[in-house]
Amino acid sequence: MIKGKYNFNDEDKKMLKKVFWRTLTLSSTYNYERMQGLGYVYSMIPVIKRFWKNPEDQKSAYKRHFELFNTTPTMGSFITGLSASMEKEAAADPEFDKTSINAVKVSLMGPFAGIGDSIFWGALRVITLGIGVSLAMTGNILGAIIHLILFNAIAFIPRYYGTYLGYGVGSNFIRKAIETGVMGQITKGAGIIGLMTVGAMTFTMVRFNIPLVMDIQGNQLELQTALFDAILPGLLPLLLTFFCYKSISKGAKPIWLMLGLLVFGVLGTVAGIF
Repeated sequence: MIKGKYNFNDEDKKMLKKVFWRTLTLSSTYNYERMQGLGYVYSMIPVIKRFWKNPEDQKSAYKRHFELFNTTPTMGSFITGLSASMEKEAAADPEFDKTSINAVKVSLMGPFAGIGDSIFWGALRVITLGIGVSLAMTGNILGAIIHLILFNAIAFIPRYYGTYLGYGVGSNFIRKAIETGVMGQITKGAGIIGLMTVGAMTFTMVRFNIPLVMDIQGNQLELQTALFDAILPGLLPLLLTFFCYKSISKGAKPIWLMLGLLVFGVLGTVAGIF
C-alpha cells in the first residue's frame, strides 16, 4: 500500500529493500562511543552508492552517517528511509545543506525512541510476555516461543514499512510534525498507553499475598482480606513492583534482585507468613 502510494520505481524498491534488511544490524554493533552509528552507516551504504558516484562524496556521506545515533531499533528504519530521501535531494541539488541530514537524524532519534520505547518495550513486550508467562505457568513449553513470535511478528510490520514511509514522506513532513507539536502529542499518548499496560499487568501477573491469620484477643484477623485488600486491592503487588523498580533505578542488578526475592519467598514460606 505504501509502495503504491508514493509510486516508487524499481530502483527505489530495490534500494529500500536492502536498507531495510541492513537496519536489522542497528544494535548488533552497539558501542558507547557511537552507539548504533556503525549499524546506521552500514544501512545507508546502498543509498550512498546509488546517489553519490564520486569517491570523495561517498567518503563524506559515510562520515556523515557514522556519527552517534541511538533510537528504538524498530523505529530506526523510518529514519533511515528519511535519510535516504535527503541524500537523494542532496545529490540532485548542489545548494542543499548536507549538514541538515545529520541534524534531522539527531533531532528525530530522541522523540522516536520515546514513542518506540513506550509502544514496543513498554506495552507490546509486556503484553506478549504476559501471554507467554500465562502459558508457561500452566506448564506449556511454548510460552517463551509464543512470546518471541508474537512480539517480533507485530514489531516487524512497522519496521519493514517504516523504511518505505520515511523515504516517501521526506523531511518536510517530520519537520512540520515537530513544529506543530504533533510529535509531542504522539509521544505523550504512547507513554500513557505504556503506563496503563504496565499497571494492568502488575495487577494481574504479580502475585504477592499474605494469608497469615492473626489472633487478637480471640478474634481471627485475616491480614490479606481484612487489611491489605480493604485498603487497596493489589496493594502488595504494587508495592513489590515499586520496590523492584526503585532498586533497579539505583543500580541493583536484576539477577541479584531475583535471587533476593527467591530467598525472601522461601524464608517467608518457611516462617508461615506466605
